[in-house]
Order: sequence, then C-alpha cells, then structure tokens
Amino acid sequence: MTRLWIRGGRVIDPSQGLDGPGDVVIEAGRIVYAGAPLPNAEAVARVTVPGGSAPPSPSDEPAPAAPAAGGIGTRRARGADGDGRPARAAAVAPAGSTGASPSVHVLDARGLWVVPGLIDPHVHLRTPGETHKETLATGGAAAAAGGFTAVACMPNTRPPLDDAIRVEWLAMKAAAEAPVRVHVVAAATRGLAGDEPAPYGALKAAGAVAVTDDGRPIARAGVMARVLEGAAAAGLPVLVHAEEPELSAGGAMHAGAVAAAAGMPGIPDTAETVMVARDLLLAERAGARLHVLHASAAATLDLVRWGKARGIPVTVEVTPHHLLLCDEDVAAAGFHPHWKMNPPLRSRRDREALLEAVADGTVDAIATDHAPHHPLDKDAPFPEAAFGVVGLETALGLLLTHLVPDPLPPARLVQLMSTGPARVLGVPGGTLRPGAAADVTLIDPGYRWVVEPERFASLGRNTPFAGWNLRGRAVCTLVGGRAVFRLPGCPVPEPVAVGLATPATPATPASPAGRPAGQTDAAGQAGP
Repeated sequence: MTRLWIRGGRVIDPSQGLDGPGDVVIEAGRIVYAGAPLPNAEAVARVTVPGGSAPPSPSDEPAPAAPAAGGIGTRRARGADGDGRPARAAAVAPAGSTGASPSVHVLDARGLWVVPGLIDPHVHLRTPGETHKETLATGGAAAAAGGFTAVACMPNTRPPLDDAIRVEWLAMKAAAEAPVRVHVVAAATRGLAGDEPAPYGALKAAGAVAVTDDGRPIARAGVMARVLEGAAAAGLPVLVHAEEPELSAGGAMHAGAVAAAAGMPGIPDTAETVMVARDLLLAERAGARLHVLHASAAATLDLVRWGKARGIPVTVEVTPHHLLLCDEDVAAAGFHPHWKMNPPLRSRRDREALLEAVADGTVDAIATDHAPHHPLDKDAPFPEAAFGVVGLETALGLLLTHLVPDPLPPARLVQLMSTGPARVLGVPGGTLRPGAAADVTLIDPGYRWVVEPERFASLGRNTPFAGWNLRGRAVCTLVGGRAVFRLPGCPVPEPVAVGLATPATPATPASPAGRPAGQTDAAGQAGP
C-alpha cells in the first residue's frame, strides 16, 4: 500500500474545528489522518485508524458515491455526514510495531490550504437532452477545476428526472463519465408540471438525494403541501425555487429604479418572498426539510431567520453572483445577457443583506447555480435572452478575492462550500475525519489569474465575470485520493524512504505554477 502525505499546509476542516498548520495522510482512497504536523515519514507509515489497521478500501462501494464518514474524538456527535455514530480518531502505532510498512509519497503543501473537497449543491449538467450546452464530462471537468469534488445536479432536463429509471440511469452514467461525484436531485412533481407529486420512495431507492422542480415554482399550495408531506415520509429534503409566477410573469430583471429607468420589465422581490413564507408554513405543518435555493432578497433571509427560530428545519443557499453584483451592474454592463439570471440581480440593499446573512451564520451553503447555455440562447436582446450563468470555475476565486478574510474568515468559507452543502443534502463529504473518503481540495489563496471564459472546461461561456482579476484558486482536486485536476506546476507527490530522515524542504517554496508568488497567470482554466 502507498500512503499520500500532504505535508505542511494549512489544514482547514470546520467539521473537526481544525484550522492551522498540519498534515493529511491518505491511503486506499480514505483519510487516515488529519491534524498536527507529523515529524517524519516513519510516523506517517505508523499512523492508524481505530483498531490499528488501515482504512477500508472504497473499492467495495460503487463509485463515485462517497462512503459515510466517521467522527473524531470519543464523543457522540453528528458529523458532516450526519450519521451520528460514535466518533473515531487516528493514532500512531509504537515504533517497532509488527506488520509491513506502507510506502510513502509526500506532497509539499506549504503555502496551500488543505480542505475537505468542495461540494456544489446546485448545478445544471444538462443531461439528458441538452448536451449541446453541457455534458457530464465537461461539467465534471469544470467542477474539478473549480475545486469541487461533488455536485448535485438539478432535474430540469429533457425529459425531466421524474422517475426511478431515469435517476438510476443518470447516476450510473455520471459515475462512468464525470471525474467528480454527482448526486442526483429528482423532480418534485411529474413532468415538472407542478400538478402531481413524483414517486418519492422509488426515486430515493434509485439514488436521489433530494427533490425539486428547480427552474419552475410549484405554484399551487395544495400540491406543495402534498410534495412536502410525501418527501418528509421518504426522508428527502425539498429544494424550492421560490417564485410566484403571476408576480414574475414577463419580467427580465429586478423590479426597481434601474429597471424603471431603462423601461425593462421587472421581477419584484415579493415574487420570491411570498413563496418562501408559504413554504415555511407548509413545511412546518408537514415536518419536512425545506431548502431555499438561490436566495436573492433581503426579506427572504429575514423569513429564514424566523423559520429557524421557530424550529422549522429550513436551510438556505446564496450564489456568488448575488453576493457580488446588483441591478446597477446590469445597467453598467449595457444590459448584456450574461448579466441575466433567475432570480435576478437585485438591489444594492438586497446584496448587502445577503452578505450580512452569510457572515452571521444564517446562510447554510454557497451554490453556483451553474447554468451553461449555448451562445445562441444568449444572443438576443436582454428581455428575450435565456436566464442563467456559469459558475463552477469562478466561484472559489471570486469569493477568495472579494469576501475573504472580511467578512468571511477562511474556515467560514470552507464551511459554506463544503461542510454546509453536505449537511444540507445529507450526503457524505465535507470532512477530513479519519475513515472518510479522501475528497480533498488544495487551494493557493495567493494565486493570481484572470477569468478567460474561452479557456473554461465547461461548454458554457455565459459569465458576467469575464476579464476579472482574481486572487486564489484550487490547484489540485482529489476524489477518493485520486487527482482529477492539477494545475500545471502544482507540487506532485514524491516518494520518500520510510525509516530515513525526511528531506529538508527549501526555505522559499515556489508557487504552484512554478513562478514567484503573486505573479499573474492569465489562464481562466488550466490543463489537467
């Protein structure tokens, strides 16, 4: 067996309260150790999981679904995987213990953050039916390049993911074609028509982790009540696209002073908030888990706070574009269709309220709502162009550049992009606990680059952030301990002899691209 020793990085794992210099050890696709720096390769070879053995191989489980992670320490705690089992901790066997020592490869992570693999709870992979916009392979490659080890794909495909056969087919196809883990979200109603709940028991048995009609609201309150009751009985969260269709009909951007001055048809914030209020009350009655997708309005966050205070099991996500842009930016860009998304970019006051909610803990996850389009879909006047922007390859860099460390400390960012999404969806991941799947993202917080959409791995180029100068990005993404993305020049594992002194590291590490730290790279996407 070979162990990978990720050495000398800043280990940030909110699920364990880790944030500081440390090491991570991986074997057979699982985390063996994450914690304080280990002194040498011999200590790496001797570290064990409970019982004194190496972690079980993930090969016994169907790829790419991550196995449930254990805890750390001796208390019973509900970890990032949400299983609530007794926690487990790694240990170092005494020197001279019997048994064959594994070989060790060391990866120099000095200057890098080592974090649980990022998870995007809201992406559109356009499979089946719209593979001219995105494929599982291209969307998965974009996710890996953005530091994501897992994504949750939405069901508004052609045909929709409203039956067990389609859900199972997509899960199998994604396991074969995507380099990252793909969690399938099934339709909440048959045909996404908003009239009849889908068969939740069968969908869950086929592998669905949640249900939603994302892209469309469930307008009828009676249907939504049945959806919540059925999903609660099946143990599935309901992800809601909160939009009252009569209030939003014909709208293209936020209904405010900017839209009025330009004569653009508007979508009021009340189109979102009245539905959030309705669904909170229905979820409370049904005892269902409710997750609000892509919150955009200040009042939405107030309602979520109210729901949480009442004990309603509600969570909420926000997107990088709603955190960084507002309707004034749409006008400043000349109403370019790449600034059109649903929900729309709202007022500056709304944007500031979202930032406050991210900082104060109200928001549970950051999602990209990655929505790739063919160029022809956006080649139209603003009111007629398709809604949606891509985000998998830009999200991390945007947030590191503009929100870290103020208002977001690094650990809070990791919580929002890894631990939080895992808890929202109830899926494994978001942790570096011993025994967990070795889904790990290495981040260079000082790496400078420019967003160049033509170099994206995604087929979608529809981003409002083209040409932005960013600081920080993922330089290596590991899924089950295997590198699915590595920025050229990023350190690669090197073998080190067990029992010999570990070679001293140079005083000044090179940047992952082999350039002095801070030098700009013009690549929005690098090769594998």
